[in-house]
Amino acid sequence: MDFVSHALWGGIAFGRRTRKAFLTAAGISLLPDVLTEGLFGVLYVLRIGNMPGWEYGHPNITDYPIWAQNFYNFTHSAIVFTIAFLLIWAFVRKPVWVVCTWGLHILIDIPTHSLDLFPTPFLWPISNYKINGMGWHNPIVLGANILLLLCAYSVWLKARKRSSIHKIAGTKRVK
Repeated sequence: MDFVSHALWGGIAFGRRTRKAFLTAAGISLLPDVLTEGLFGVLYVLRIGNMPGWEYGHPNITDYPIWAQNFYNFTHSAIVFTIAFLLIWAFVRKPVWVVCTWGLHILIDIPTHSLDLFPTPFLWPISNYKINGMGWHNPIVLGANILLLLCAYSVWLKARKRSSIHKIAGTKRVK
């Protein structure tokens, strides 16, 4: 999925309470791509290392150096996410739900990445199995994503507006 959609899905799923919570959730949901494609992109722009050319569009993951491919595997693994989530939970002594935006990022990427462009290694390091999804840039997937985001945000904004009206009026909200 694209960066903007990851941020919007992370924000709506785990950051609805406050602006700060929204920005935190959106930011965490971007980390798997920022730490891989973003870092690689910066290195490419700065011409650090032996980087492939991007003259013909987005490169395939196999065009990336092996360290970048391994980092992509790490940041897009549901196994790694689960271990990290449990370690954070053990350290903080309570679940930190906003971290689940990382897991949501992986779940969204599985069906929206094809084997041709950044297939999601969600079972890494246990297995190299990847699903040949329909690329997020496909008009059907992109259109469905935009429609679902509009629906999710419409419902959230409507509920938020209704809640604030009841707060102003001093009445209890009926569920």
